Amino acid sequence: MNKTNAILIVLALGLGLSGGYFLSGSKSEQAADAAKNEANGDGPCADGAQPLMWRNPMNPAVTSPNPAKDSMGMDYIPVCADGNAGGGNAPAGTVRIDPATSQDIGVRLTTAVQKKLSRNITTVGRITFDETKLVTLHPKVDGWVDKLFVDKTGESVKQDTMLLSFYSPELVATQEEYLLALSNWEQLKSSPYSDIREGAKRLLDSSLDRLRFFDVAEHQILELQRTHKVRKNMHIHAPAAGVVTNIGVREGARVTPASELYQIADLSRVWVLADLYEYEISWVNVGDQATLRIGSLPGHDFVGRITYIYPYLDAKTRTNKVRIEFDNADGLLKPDMFGDVEIAASAIKSGVFVPREAVLITGKQAHLFVQSEAGRFEPRTVRTGITADGLVEIVEGVKAGETVVSSGQFLIDSESSIREAAAKMVEPKSMNSSQGKEEPKQGMEGMVMPAAPEKDMQMDAPKVPEGSKPVKPEGMPMDHMGMEGMK
Repeated sequence: MNKTNAILIVLALGLGLSGGYFLSGSKSEQAADAAKNEANGDGPCADGAQPLMWRNPMNPAVTSPNPAKDSMGMDYIPVCADGNAGGGNAPAGTVRIDPATSQDIGVRLTTAVQKKLSRNITTVGRITFDETKLVTLHPKVDGWVDKLFVDKTGESVKQDTMLLSFYSPELVATQEEYLLALSNWEQLKSSPYSDIREGAKRLLDSSLDRLRFFDVAEHQILELQRTHKVRKNMHIHAPAAGVVTNIGVREGARVTPASELYQIADLSRVWVLADLYEYEISWVNVGDQATLRIGSLPGHDFVGRITYIYPYLDAKTRTNKVRIEFDNADGLLKPDMFGDVEIAASAIKSGVFVPREAVLITGKQAHLFVQSEAGRFEPRTVRTGITADGLVEIVEGVKAGETVVSSGQFLIDSESSIREAAAKMVEPKSMNSSQGKEEPKQGMEGMVMPAAPEKDMQMDAPKVPEGSKPVKPEGMPMDHMGMEGMK
């Protein structure tokens, strides 16, 4: 090796030793400065306070009593022992966030207000018959159907419309009794004896009443008085106007008083049965207005009123039915139709209300965050009441006029839970006394390799032929090469 190369190598070694001494000195100074700052209370928290602990930025469950880095080289975040963590007069879990960070994480604020609230309830209703206008027709005597004059369901009938004629031996006998009483009256009505006249009159009236009790039509009674002839077939007429919804017999059928001949429904007024959930029952009262909309009748809004609230719940659906009456003079509403019902509830509730999204439900408790001062948020456990129109009533825990967080509270809640846990588990004194302890590390950082004997660590550099230049192994600094290879 010539003299020039040797001089360069000596200079390089000298610079390397000087740099190492300088770096080691700088680290010592930094450590000394950190210890000095810690002694003087110049910490990372507010007013130079020291943190309770340091937590992993990616896994808040991993903590350390000393400043550290995670496996990716990210600094641990200090958990401060000020009012934000429950110290001082602030509740545990209080979080302090600067305005810029609040805007970045989307924190939105709103005010709890004292107001009176009503609501509209939307549900589904089914149209059915007005039960007070539903007529079922049965015969009063045994007999046989001879002729059906109305033989199709769905037909509209008027009151006294002739429905059928049938033969009944009992009605034939009753007609004969009436004709005998009528003849007897005609003969004795001029008798000079009042007892005879009154007896004949009573017999005539009782036989006439018997015909009427059997629902014999008046026109047939008049015809019987005029002709004095017994009729084989008697007529049954509609007792009310409406639509025939069921026909229970056909021609030739034998009927008894238990046989249902016809069912007639008056559809000029219909009922709508709507289902309400349990929490909606307290809002409605009899007389509240309701609007019905049918999908097959666009543009038609039918207005009615609640006439009855059923005193029991459906065991299967766990809903409470309410009855709403609607006029149906034009016949557009048909039984068993379904429609959307909107009830304008008349009940008014007064209380303190906040947006529904401001309340967080955790298990059996509800809580929200209240801004106690600018950038400072404290958790409040609250008791909620009714909900309506996107608002929820706060029965206990928040007063009217207080500012609550309505958006971004999930991130605040996560930070608040960490701070509250830190305040409960770690005391500042115990943390200060543990600053000198070794920090537990995860993964490869936590593994301690045994020190090898010094002689085992000495490595000879590979020899090179005389007159050739030393070759630097890839990735190995020049100052790590042995001197034996540099001759």
